[in-house]
Amino acid sequence: MTISMNFMKGKLIGNSFWAIVSSFFQNIIYSLFFIVIARTYSTTEFSSYIIANTLYGMVMSFSSLGLSQWFIREIRQTDFRSALIVRFFKIQIVSGAFFYLVNILLCYFLYEATLVRNLSLLLGINILFDNIIYVFKTINISQYHQKRSFVITSIEALLKLFIAFMIFYSNMNLLFVVSMLIALRFLTLYLFLRYGLVERIDLRNVLTEGINFREMVKVLYEHIYFVIIGSVSVIYWSVGSLIASKMLHFDRVADYEISFKLFSMAEIVPVMVSASVFPILVDKGKTNPVERNSFFKKIFFAYTGYGLLVFTFIYSYAGFLIPNIFGEKYIQASAFCVEMFLTIIIFPTALLQANLLVSMNMEKTDMWLNLLSLFLNVFIALLGLYFIKQLSVINYAIFVSFLCFHIAQDILLVRAGVTKISSSLIFYGGILFLLLMFHFISISISSPYIFFIFWIIMLVTVLTFYRKGIRAKSVIA
Repeated sequence: MTISMNFMKGKLIGNSFWAIVSSFFQNIIYSLFFIVIARTYSTTEFSSYIIANTLYGMVMSFSSLGLSQWFIREIRQTDFRSALIVRFFKIQIVSGAFFYLVNILLCYFLYEATLVRNLSLLLGINILFDNIIYVFKTINISQYHQKRSFVITSIEALLKLFIAFMIFYSNMNLLFVVSMLIALRFLTLYLFLRYGLVERIDLRNVLTEGINFREMVKVLYEHIYFVIIGSVSVIYWSVGSLIASKMLHFDRVADYEISFKLFSMAEIVPVMVSASVFPILVDKGKTNPVERNSFFKKIFFAYTGYGLLVFTFIYSYAGFLIPNIFGEKYIQASAFCVEMFLTIIIFPTALLQANLLVSMNMEKTDMWLNLLSLFLNVFIALLGLYFIKQLSVINYAIFVSFLCFHIAQDILLVRAGVTKISSSLIFYGGILFLLLMFHFISISISSPYIFFIFWIIMLVTVLTFYRKGIRAKSVIA
């Protein structure tokens, strides 16, 4: 048992380490690219790029069909891995081609601006490449080979940084810049084909075997819950930008996207760790549900601390960071950013609980919870904007709907015997208490060091209780 636990911890730490480092490295560089675009081009051009990029990102995420969790769960439970991989490749290739056409139709249906349409047409080409790359990344996650994906995507990020320098010093045409990004994505695909996996896969063999559309439809039908969950997740995080672009001033799109860009960087840690946690939850659930529940509670505690840490950081320094990074013209985005980051408080634990539900074969239930959360998000946002034309309405709609999503998960896990009502009450009560305490301390003592002092005290307190717990266990033993 000890060897098994150490093995699991090693896999979790190793796989998560490369995933987090990779995502942080890429996002730092992509954020620099984002900043260069924001500073180099006019607000109209920047907003057009954001809208086109958001539309592409939304459709691209749809095109993957949310099948990564299905693939990871299946590949760890079957002996016919090569057939499963080939099937996964075929689904993603056909899906990529279909959703590129969807991207074209959407951009012409939603927007009349010529620049937005042209940018959307170009950026959408990446969907074809992204779907194939998605397969390579998912295989590496399932086999604990995240390092390979990290190396290749880091090369892409460095080359994108080089393009950013070219933009900064030469002020290139925006359409030409996007064309360069497409060429770069194709290069990344080539590198994955050559070096992306431990066992190299020749994509030509996958294509020459032919595509059985009836088989594809059968797979999608049998696992439609994963498809819907993945689709809802994409809409959930993209709908805010689309609503802002249609119901608010065009410049509010930039404010929303700047806030979401920082939020996306903050969610890297729980998302990447969860990718490694999920297969462990599956394995432990098959052998020892009690041990799985104990493992879940430890990760839950860590995620809670992370969410509070990130929110208090943004609460303390958003007013300084945003105007200094993106420029004074986006200073009002600071308040919107703090509002959006309310969701990061509960996002990590909600993601963990969703993974646990899927590992317990409750993906149908998770699907309905996602649909309910999306409905609440859109309903609250549209209703609120009818009366108050402020971006804050969209941010609070996200938070309230996500809170309801989290509470619904809590109820299900209590019924399943994974956790207790008292644990959930302590979770919400503890978060509320700490946030109010931090807020009043920040108001009473106006100092840029309050954040660090607060968290040093928190760390000392946690370590003290942890040591007392270890001593108590040793005395009992």
